[in-house]
Amino acid sequence: QVQLVESGGGLVQPGGSQRLNCTVSGNNWRVIAMAWYRQAPDKERELVAITRSDGTTNYTDSVKGRFTISRDNAKNMVYLQMNSLRPEDTAVYYCSVRLVLGDYWGKGTLVTVSS
Repeated sequence: QVQLVESGGGLVQPGGSQRLNCTVSGNNWRVIAMAWYRQAPDKERELVAITRSDGTTNYTDSVKGRFTISRDNAKNMVYLQMNSLRPEDTAVYYCSVRLVLGDYWGKGTLVTVSS
C-alpha cells in the first residue's frame, strides 16, 4: 500500500525558511510526478510545486523564486524548501505522488507564518 508522510511543518516568522519533507513508502510503481499542494483556511487546495519524471518543475506564481521542490529517488523522498516566507503562505501542505495507478496523498503538515 502506497503511503506518504509529510514532516517539517510548524511556526515560522515572516521572512524565515522551512523545509518540508515527504517520505513515500510501499511503492513499486514508476513515479510520474511528485508535488506539493497547500490549502489555506477557507480556500481551495492549490498546486504549489511539481517535479516530473522528465526532470521538469513548475511552481505557482506566488512562490516562484522563493520555494524549491526537489526529490531523492534513492530515499523515496520529496522536499519543499521554502524561503522568504510570508503570512499568506500559512496553510496545510500536502505531498502527492502520481503513479500509473493514480494519485496518492499524505495527510498534510501545517505551516504557520506569523510573528
